Amino acid sequence: MSATSAHTTLPGDPPGGRRAVAVWSIGVSVYFVAVIFRTSLGVAGLDAAERFHVNASALSTFSILQLLVYAGMQIPVGLLVDRLGTKKVLTIGVVLFTAGQLGFAFSPSYGTALASRALLGCGDAMTFISVLRLGTRWFPARRGPLVAQLAGLAGMAGNLVSTLVLARLLHGVGWTPAFAGSAVAGAVVLVLVLLFLKDHPEGCEPEPFPHRGAAYVRRQIAASWREPGTRLGLWVHFTTQFPAMVFLLLWGLPFLVRAQGLSRATAGELLTLVVLSNMVIGLVYGQVVARHHAARLPLALGTVAATAVMWAATLACPADHAPMWLLLVLCVVLGACGPASMLGFDFARPANPPERQGTASGITNMGGFVASMTTLFAIGVLLDATGDDYTIAFSAVFVLQALGVSQILRLRGRAARRERERLVASRVETVHVPA
Repeated sequence: MSATSAHTTLPGDPPGGRRAVAVWSIGVSVYFVAVIFRTSLGVAGLDAAERFHVNASALSTFSILQLLVYAGMQIPVGLLVDRLGTKKVLTIGVVLFTAGQLGFAFSPSYGTALASRALLGCGDAMTFISVLRLGTRWFPARRGPLVAQLAGLAGMAGNLVSTLVLARLLHGVGWTPAFAGSAVAGAVVLVLVLLFLKDHPEGCEPEPFPHRGAAYVRRQIAASWREPGTRLGLWVHFTTQFPAMVFLLLWGLPFLVRAQGLSRATAGELLTLVVLSNMVIGLVYGQVVARHHAARLPLALGTVAATAVMWAATLACPADHAPMWLLLVLCVVLGACGPASMLGFDFARPANPPERQGTASGITNMGGFVASMTTLFAIGVLLDATGDDYTIAFSAVFVLQALGVSQILRLRGRAARRERERLVASRVETVHVPA
């Protein structure tokens, strides 16, 4: 029995169906475009360094600031979705990230480009939690895990478009036309949201959300944080997501071109392999966890171990460049990081009642982005300090993995006990509900 199955018989459970798929697909399309914009710097890192005449530390600041804004917005966005509804929050998000992408296209200086990426990060932060909430409003609770995994796959499809399409546009038509042209996608999804998106089906309106002031907000956050499952979800997300995020968002292309001597075309193909691997492994992980709920933690820790082993083998390779087969395996393993990070939500979800799901999801989603931000900064600083020694710089990955694993091991027992208690209580409650 999954953690969500206990809620499948509640009155008012959304019916799903074709209309649900159509409305939810609009929300997913917003997330899809947001990921294209978020990861666009990953294929333009070298071009950005030349355009704005910056070193590695300054280059990493683009992504660090974007992720800092993203991570800092997660809890407020969760509260906003509960208060304003999905449509309003997604509308604000689309306007902000499209404006950020346009600003980045026309930025004449490093400072204005930084401001544009911050604006983009603010809008991007409003998308994923909104899409998760949209899924719970339109689909039966038993479909929740599948809907969340499919949303994650849509995000990786956006990453794929960034690495395949935007990279070619960038080197074909130049910086400003490529980034400004991609912003058209933001205008398209904005029209779709305004015309067709609805927060919930007719007859499934949520109870009014009363405004209870700052004290209520603090209690919501504190209550979510006290749950071991929420903290375990955060640390699972923290430990699993960042190696692939850092690789795809900024440092993968410079590492493959400058440290491994590959052409930009070959490096782009390896980045694409990470995304394709992510999509395939995401389907596998989703099916495994649906059938074997206890597989969540072994999958997460196994992904961390495999990632650490492959990075160690690549960085410790005695030759000047790692062999292609090793880089291929590394990229396939990095593809597992995204699906493993989604397991964090499977720990936070059963630990919190429905009225705290948005807040708990926001806390969990902060984990990987805080880790990514920290690693992006550390790699940039170490590259400048060591004269572009990628072996030393990428060793920062192991430090954060060790920190995350220590916290996962510390919290796993308490989280498991608390989840069992909630499951027993849910079964007892279901037995006493009259037919």
